[in-house]
Amino acid sequence: MLLLRCPLLLLLLLLPLHCRPQKLPTRDEELFQMQIRDKAFFHDSSVIPDGAEISSYLFRDTPKRYFFVVEEDNTPLAVTVTPCDAPLEWKLSVQELPEEASGEGSGDPEPLEQQKQQITSEEGTELFSYKGNDVEYFVSSSSPSGLYQLDLLSTEKDTHFKVYATTTPESDQPYPELPYDPRIDVTSLGRTTVTLAWKPSPTASLLRQPIQYCIVINKEHNFKSLCAVEAKLSSDDAFMMAPKPGLDFSPFDFAHFGFPADNNSGKERGFLKSSKFGRQTAPKPRVDLHRICIGNKNIFTVSDLKPDTQYYFDMFAVNTNTNMSTAYVGTFARTKEEAKQKTIELKDGKVTDVFIKRKGTKFLRFAPVSSHQKVTFSVHSCLDAVQIQVRRDGKLLLSQSVEGVRQFQLRGKAKAKYLIRLKGSKKGASMLKVLATTRPNKQSFPSLPEDTRIKAFDKLRTCSSVTVAWLGTQERNKFCIYKREVDDNYNEEQKKREQNQCLGPDTRKKSEKVLCKYFHSQNIQKAVTTETIRGLQPGKSYLLDVYVIGHGGHSVKYQSKLVKTRKFC
Repeated sequence: MLLLRCPLLLLLLLLPLHCRPQKLPTRDEELFQMQIRDKAFFHDSSVIPDGAEISSYLFRDTPKRYFFVVEEDNTPLAVTVTPCDAPLEWKLSVQELPEEASGEGSGDPEPLEQQKQQITSEEGTELFSYKGNDVEYFVSSSSPSGLYQLDLLSTEKDTHFKVYATTTPESDQPYPELPYDPRIDVTSLGRTTVTLAWKPSPTASLLRQPIQYCIVINKEHNFKSLCAVEAKLSSDDAFMMAPKPGLDFSPFDFAHFGFPADNNSGKERGFLKSSKFGRQTAPKPRVDLHRICIGNKNIFTVSDLKPDTQYYFDMFAVNTNTNMSTAYVGTFARTKEEAKQKTIELKDGKVTDVFIKRKGTKFLRFAPVSSHQKVTFSVHSCLDAVQIQVRRDGKLLLSQSVEGVRQFQLRGKAKAKYLIRLKGSKKGASMLKVLATTRPNKQSFPSLPEDTRIKAFDKLRTCSSVTVAWLGTQERNKFCIYKREVDDNYNEEQKKREQNQCLGPDTRKKSEKVLCKYFHSQNIQKAVTTETIRGLQPGKSYLLDVYVIGHGGHSVKYQSKLVKTRKFC
């Protein structure tokens, strides 16, 4: 295959009219290297270069024709046409070269218009035709010499496409080869994840060429080429870029495909925008389509998917030397359904224990049997903060974070039904106690001060005792204090693991109990109590806990306090 120089090059490329006829050789590597240094030479040209992929554009119902020459008989030939975003009709035909192309003419070139008429007036012999949106090939191990014509037409819409042609298909091999089984296997399926596996391309495993795999995920359909993916993602301008000299023939930056750009080549990759062919196009809306390039791995787990949703998965092997790709056979899969939540029924005035997995969700329902003016929800988060939402007959009444004990009083409504949604912590599992009641005086949870820390007085610390204080409320409650000896290396992390506020005094040993007492103050500023704990050992560490017990018997633990007696007195 050759770019025509004289006189046929005049016909195809509209160069000056006067040049000496000469015999057309097969691909001349020195000439070919000279040609590829001037990449912009082929942009929007009707000549197909030998051994390089070109990209171009078709307007709907407007045919386009490309030429190339095979000068010698029995020449191998391969032509690949890649539709991007619409089906194509294309035909490959061949006709004999004009006599002047053989170099045996008189030496006087024919006028340009006469050469045009001579070629275009003849219908060549059709070799191959195709209609569709598949990547299709014409391959021949022995092609006749002649002028080859590639005619393309899009009847659906304006579209992009790619063409690759070569007279040395055995040695070029720019497209990655597919394995004998080119299917993508779904090896694992979850509610939000799908694991895919595929056999490696022989281009990587046998020929040791650099291959990168790119996965495309979407909810609409499978794609037959990476070009089609890019057409879906990008605006028209992204495809109509004229390359500067020194780059490959592909007229758009392959960085659009997600490949890491080379630091040096990236500085040279400055593209010039070409015209829009006189048509103004509105920006395309973003689509729910994702592309991930993962190197040379052949197993990958796609995460962050939606439950009970069908996804389409496509895999493309990309030769990073040539930036040309081959599509595996795509697949699709539906993620598993979200486990149906069982709604917990709350009974009026009864405390319900609730366990929520890390980042999990639980639903509770409260349907009072009698008419009511107010409804009270009390929530005790035993560990970390949780999110609570309360809806009455579908209407959102409350949404906020709860830590410790919180009480919410809402206006009632006859025959109303309440739905409570609890969202667990990101840190770990959550434990809660929930009470719903239409009788405001029936409260199982004790009231708590805003600050539930225990303060130790260092100056009052002795070898056998420590003195501590904590805040109370205006409501008379029962307080019980417990002590437990711990090792000297007991740290804050261990203490944090034991901060379950819902564990009551009934879980403690009797020997750990110090005392219980009732305490309250009408003046909230004076609601402070102190206690001296005696009978301790010198130089020992103790963990102190204070429990406040409400009228309904439900207890809440204050924050634990680590203290240490003096070693010498």
